[in-house]
Parts: sequence; structure tokens; C-alpha cells
Amino acid sequence: DRNTFHRFDKFNAKYNPIGESILREIFIKTDNRVSGKYFAHIIKLRLSIYGRSRDEWDKLARWAVSHRVHSNNVRWLVQVPRLFDIYRTKKQLANFQEMLENIFLPLYEATIHPAQHPELHLFLEHVDGFDSVDDESKPEHHIFNLDSPLPGNWVEEDNPPYSYYLYYMYANMTVLNHLRRKRGFHTFVLRPHCGEAGPIHHLVSGFMVSENISHGLLLRKAPVLQYLYYLAQIGIAMSPLSNNSLFLSYHRNPLPEYLSRGLMVSLSTDDPLQFHFTKEPLMEEYSIATQVWKLSSCDMCELARNSVLMSGFSHKVRPIPSFP
Repeated sequence: DRNTFHRFDKFNAKYNPIGESILREIFIKTDNRVSGKYFAHIIKLRLSIYGRSRDEWDKLARWAVSHRVHSNNVRWLVQVPRLFDIYRTKKQLANFQEMLENIFLPLYEATIHPAQHPELHLFLEHVDGFDSVDDESKPEHHIFNLDSPLPGNWVEEDNPPYSYYLYYMYANMTVLNHLRRKRGFHTFVLRPHCGEAGPIHHLVSGFMVSENISHGLLLRKAPVLQYLYYLAQIGIAMSPLSNNSLFLSYHRNPLPEYLSRGLMVSLSTDDPLQFHFTKEPLMEEYSIATQVWKLSSCDMCELARNSVLMSGFSHKVRPIPSFP
């Protein structure tokens, strides 16, 4: 159906054939009757924590360790879907504070008492940071300001706005990072989906709290923000093939303009099982971008260099000299 990619709700529905999630639970979940065995064989570098229960992190870490999906050659991003409204409607959460505690308290415990959480401690050594993900085009019924309720008082079934999610994720990550730094452990960064659709102010929130963002398409409509992203060299991981199907035709994608203006952009895959046809989806992205936009070898080298700089590997692993 050609209309599938023109509406995000129809696209998401493809993950639940005939309205049931059973196939998704069997093949692309870590917590099922086969302990995520099938998912371990096809996994990409992004895993999900939903914040519905306190034991999600331990289950995810147990899956990662038992199936040996952790590796010194891989750094993971843990994405947190912005689905509080769904969990609240189903009475799975009492308030937004409970969701935050389910996400972050296990990380504090594993940082303070790593011996009591050996699997989670091992898994966290391979985690680079967090992503916040959902359909940005959904209308927001609340504006985040000084009068906004605290997380413990957010009990309504409406979803908090994008900026609310990002602020409280960033605030908790900042405290957690101070603790981990003091304990001699590596820290985490915030790398949300941002500016793919929806209002421009999402990019303002991303600029204030994010190390890198994914997509950033709407920067093309905000020259001032684009200049700020350039000055701060905030990384922008772009996925033109995914965007071509969902939001913006390939020829209108702003990646070549961003690159020529000096923004730190890189090429990335997004939902490769949906949008790519080969076993090397990232090579597809580079090959098509090079041909369509007539990128030079220097352009491709800069994109690859930016990818390395934006990655979660330590400086010892990625010793790339700076430009003069």
C-alpha cells in the first residue's frame, strides 16, 4: 500500500499485523517465552526501555548477556518511547514520576552497587546514551512552562509535551552522570529523535539538552537554529532513505546543504528492515547519497569522520585528528 508511508499511524500499525502484537512479541522483543532469542539474531544498535516496570533494565541486561549481543565493537543507544499516555490509560502507571523512576532508579542502583547487579553493570559499559522517540507530528495539548505540574503530579491521561520529556530525561541523566563520573564509570549522552516532523520548538529543546540528534529535517526552515547547531557543532544523524518514504522526498532532503554549510551531519540507517533492500543498509545510504547528490570523496570522508566523532566510543578507540 503506497499510502502506508504517508501516514505515521498506518506505518506504526504495520508492526502489529491484524491489530495483534503477537508476531512482534515473538521476533523483536527481548522479554518473551524464548527470552528474546530470535531478536538477538537480527538486532540493530538500538534497544528500548519503556518505563512501565522497575525490572525492565534487569531483563534487558540478562537478555544482552545471555545471548552475547554486547561487544567491544558496539555501543548501544537505549530508546525511551514517549508513550506515557498509553500506559496511564491502561492504569499501568500512576503518574509520570513513576515512569521516570522505572527508567532511572535501576541505573542508580547499578552504579552504586555494581556487584549486586553484575549483568546490568556489564551491559551499561556498552551503552552510549538515550534516545527519546515517538511521532513528533502528534498534537501537544500542554505547553511546558513554570506552571507545568511536577512529574509526581502529572496524573492526567494526556501525554506530556516533547520538551517535558526531554527536560526530565536530561535532568535525571545529569545527576546520574555526576554519580557515575565520581565512581569512575563512563557517562551517557542524550541523542533524541528531533526535528523529523512537528513544531520547530522541538529543535530548540534538542539544542539545549542534546549531544546529538537524529533527523533534524526542520532545521531547513529555521536559519537561526541552523546557525546555532553549526556554532555548537551538535551532531545530526540523518536517514534520507527513511525520510524519503515517510516525510520528505530524497531530492528535497537538506543533508547536502547542511554538509556544505559546515553542520556536523552524518549518514545513518533508520528501520533498515523496512526501507533497505540489501544486507548492507548503511552502504546503501552512502551509495545512493553519493550518486544522487554527486558527493565528492572529500564529502564522503567528512560524513564518515563525523560518524566516528558522534559515536559513543572512547577517544582511545577513535583517535581522529582535528582539522587545522
